Amino acid sequence: MTPSTTASPQTTGSRLRLFVVLPALFVFAAAVLWWMVVPGNAFASAPVVGTCLSWLVLIASVRVLRHVPRRRVGAVIIAGTMLLGLVAMSAPPRTSNDSARYAWDGIVQKAGISPYSYVPIDETVSRLRPDWLFAPGASGDDSRPVCPKDLFETESVPASGYPSAAPLCTAINRPHVPTIYPPTAEIYFLAVRSTVPDTAGYFPFQLGGLLISAAVALMLLRVLTRRGLPLHLAAVWGWSPFVQLEAVNNAHVDLLGGALILAAGMLLATGKPFRSGAAFGAAVATKLIPVIAAPALLFRRPARFIAAALGTFAVLYVPYVAAAGASVLGFLPGYLKEEGYSQSGGIRFGLAQIISAGPWPPVLSAVALGIVALGVLRRTSAGNIWDQQTVMIGLTLLIVSPNYPWYALMLLPFIVLSRRWEYVAVILALDIIYMVPSVAPYSEAINQGALLTAALAVVAGGWLRRRAELRRAAEGALQAEVRKGAVEGA
Repeated sequence: MTPSTTASPQTTGSRLRLFVVLPALFVFAAAVLWWMVVPGNAFASAPVVGTCLSWLVLIASVRVLRHVPRRRVGAVIIAGTMLLGLVAMSAPPRTSNDSARYAWDGIVQKAGISPYSYVPIDETVSRLRPDWLFAPGASGDDSRPVCPKDLFETESVPASGYPSAAPLCTAINRPHVPTIYPPTAEIYFLAVRSTVPDTAGYFPFQLGGLLISAAVALMLLRVLTRRGLPLHLAAVWGWSPFVQLEAVNNAHVDLLGGALILAAGMLLATGKPFRSGAAFGAAVATKLIPVIAAPALLFRRPARFIAAALGTFAVLYVPYVAAAGASVLGFLPGYLKEEGYSQSGGIRFGLAQIISAGPWPPVLSAVALGIVALGVLRRTSAGNIWDQQTVMIGLTLLIVSPNYPWYALMLLPFIVLSRRWEYVAVILALDIIYMVPSVAPYSEAINQGALLTAALAVVAGGWLRRRAELRRAAEGALQAEVRKGAVEGA
């Protein structure tokens, strides 16, 4: 009797999903990403609309990826991450020009000059200025410098050269202040720019962002494999519009800090507190904000961890302190004041502003952060480190409500590993705060509404998870009683 060669309906459905539906979703996601970043897009809200649409496509794609054989799903995810990254690299940064400062800091260091010694408008270093970052300006009717809108691939910033006060145009934001970035970031800037000529534009950092994001995807696949969890979850990182826009297209260095925090967690979970501390110290020396991950990293030999972190942080600063002295603080104090972290108003501490006013929002937020940190410090263990990192970082971003969504690049990996999907709402809220055009008097209501919605999503997710845990515990106790009764009856 000859076996039937007719494919079953289940097999046919799986093939349809893998060879038709998944490629179609991927192509659609790539098209939306291209629409988000393409230069000259007249639709100003393309990034936020495209982001929301892309998250829906991502959800559908991840569901289809469940049907890819486990031995192949990792390769599919990495290939997709690289292909989407190439799309993101096909255009200059869409919503941020921070990587212009990265490039300038790298160019200056390559010439043997400390990035903390001179501001970009200082004519002492004018010989280093590439045309894609600087151009002569003109004076307007009020004698202030003016620049053509499309002079550079990103925003044109008018400035005055120092000390001549000659009109100057640059792609660097805040060109009149020193750099804000700590040593790990500066070493990264130097490493990237040392591999290309000064005339190379934004793509070196975009390529660096793509390679680091792919490395994070590999790290996630490794942890998921160790824990016996579904590997297709790593696509939530690699294929997400958030990563492709902020880590690759905008090339934010926060990605490097997030990767180092993830490495610190992996090392600590496998019993290597000293190496974990070194990775964490390097992460904090990337952007400082990774320090918020500390409470969930102190559960195993904290003295070793702290010593390694502080030692690494200090060692990284030594050559820069030797070259520039106290100037290594750069624009950090001014930045904190400018961004509103030392005062009320704006969107900072947005949730607290819903219930209080005056000087109280920063105070209430600090108290809330202290409670969260203490709770995480007491609860974290090797078995729940990813959950507690999600809680610590996610709630900090929600309470502090920074204006920049790329800070959440250090949150998404932990969302993937903990599967606390409700915290994606925090990322979306920060996207809305940053990307939705400000229209008075509605901006404040929109921003606070986004934060409140994210807070409700987090609370609802925690409540549903706790309810499910209690139900499983009750079912387990009931089954144990049944087995005990059966044994006694026998």
